[in-house]
Amino acid sequence: MPYPSKTDRHTILSAAVKELVHGGIRDLSLRNIAASLDLAPNAIYRYFPDRRALEATLADEAARRLELALRKAADGREPVTAIRKMSSAYMKFARDNPHLYEAMMSLHAPGPDATSHQSLWTFTVEQVQRMAGSDRAAQASVALWAFLHGAATLKAAQVLGEIKPASGLEFGFEAWLTAVSKRPEPLDRLRIKPPTKRSHKKVSARERLVRSDK
Repeated sequence: MPYPSKTDRHTILSAAVKELVHGGIRDLSLRNIAASLDLAPNAIYRYFPDRRALEATLADEAARRLELALRKAADGREPVTAIRKMSSAYMKFARDNPHLYEAMMSLHAPGPDATSHQSLWTFTVEQVQRMAGSDRAAQASVALWAFLHGAATLKAAQVLGEIKPASGLEFGFEAWLTAVSKRPEPLDRLRIKPPTKRSHKKVSARERLVRSDK
């Protein structure tokens, strides 16, 4: 097969996204992607040296799309509402794009243009900082991310029900909001101070006699 002049990295990535959405990350095939574009398999390797490089780029593309969804959700809203809308958008993205979400959360070697993950993280921290403050923004963002990922995973696995109520997710999110809304106690107040050591000075017989007379 020839290498059509229209072939470029973006065209191949778009075809790879379609392949990913159709079959998932485990069934991703460079040969199928090439066939869908009427290309020789070697044409793919001109832009992506191996499958791992393509997976890394797909993960970055998924992060880019998620960031767009979060930005749209937060746009123009006050801090608490922005976080609520962003969290809903995160859950919706994970539900509507399970294979893209899986690719984003998989471990991959950084690609040459792997900037979307960092951009997604930076935007999230900026929004959380509006509530938590700059000193706690990173920690609070990790906690929120861990909660949302866990919630998305539980929903995808369909393990929530009567015994494990889905309302627990709302409970957890409200607990996070409460935690970041409160200012923590200064660390020096939380430290347990060691007991003051009493000096064991020897007392003379005369001093003991004086004290006993008082």
